[in-house]
Amino acid sequence: MGNERVYNFSAGPSMLPLEVLERAGAEITNYQGSGMSVMEMSHRSKVFVKIFEDTKAKLRRLMNVPEEYEILFLQGGASTQFSMAPLNLIGKTGKADYAVTGNFSNIAYKEAQKYGQINLAASSADRNHTYIPQQDQLKLDPEASYFYYCANNTIYGTEWPYVPETNGVPIVCDMSSDILSRPVDVSKYGIIFAGAQKNMAPAGLTVVIIRKELAGHELPYTPLMMNYKTMIDKDSMYNTPPCWCIYMLGLVLDWLESKGGIPGMEAIKHAKAQMLYDVIDSSRLFTCAVEPGSRSDMNVVFRTGNDELDAKFVKESVEAGFTNLKGHRSVGGMRASIYNAMPTEGVEKLCDFIKAFDKNN
Repeated sequence: MGNERVYNFSAGPSMLPLEVLERAGAEITNYQGSGMSVMEMSHRSKVFVKIFEDTKAKLRRLMNVPEEYEILFLQGGASTQFSMAPLNLIGKTGKADYAVTGNFSNIAYKEAQKYGQINLAASSADRNHTYIPQQDQLKLDPEASYFYYCANNTIYGTEWPYVPETNGVPIVCDMSSDILSRPVDVSKYGIIFAGAQKNMAPAGLTVVIIRKELAGHELPYTPLMMNYKTMIDKDSMYNTPPCWCIYMLGLVLDWLESKGGIPGMEAIKHAKAQMLYDVIDSSRLFTCAVEPGSRSDMNVVFRTGNDELDAKFVKESVEAGFTNLKGHRSVGGMRASIYNAMPTEGVEKLCDFIKAFDKNN
């Protein structure tokens, strides 16, 4: 089967492991003798409740999520969390700290301004988001209800190499694009959230890991479905959750466990990224604008400096069996998103293609 598949470098929704797709395909019309598909099941049925609980338990185990945290399976994408976090947390002091290091943290920063006084704790806009600010560059407000940042910036190709120190202020982190790719000390965070469509599952599921004591302080006009307390009390089942995506996440977590869990995955993904950066850095044609030390292991951005050559590269890459290597429209150039499901072989083939293009042009 798999031989007609392309190497898909999409930033999201992105590729899923082939084994996972094949397993889902084998079970699609009749899940484990139930006589029906997971897509058709009542979310209250015994069969589905077991899928739900098993998936939650697997995620808790793989990420070492402490007991005082709840894992929520929600909808609305990471973008809904841009409103949900301030609605639920900002009421404490009416203030929050935001670090803006790319497109999505900037949207979150603007959204939060509707609900309170927002302090721009750091911004990398001065150098077109090609670096991550260091700890001593963060201007922290001691009265902030929480500190917000985005761990990995898909458009600009940067990733935070450290967890900010906030003197006890809860940290809210958007980990949509690097969750499950490196070990995370969950206890350092108040809330971790992630849209599933990059490293976890198909689009439609948003995972939230929240320290339970942070819920229950929402602003009075917080919509019912955006209240963390409601979702915790009803175990993510106030309404129908994204059942199929939760099931798919369970399959992806099984696959991740077979790769040595998160530490195993970190070794694989770092080797893939390093190989690609080495080829780009040693080429004559291509450059990566991101400063070493801030470079993402998930989204590798590069360019020739010539728009026509970039377009030629993208066109020829499609003919060579690669897809989605065109950079985001706001920055141009090229971008290879190499999430967990991208096999090492795909990155090796891309490296060979880059070398050949470098030589021929």
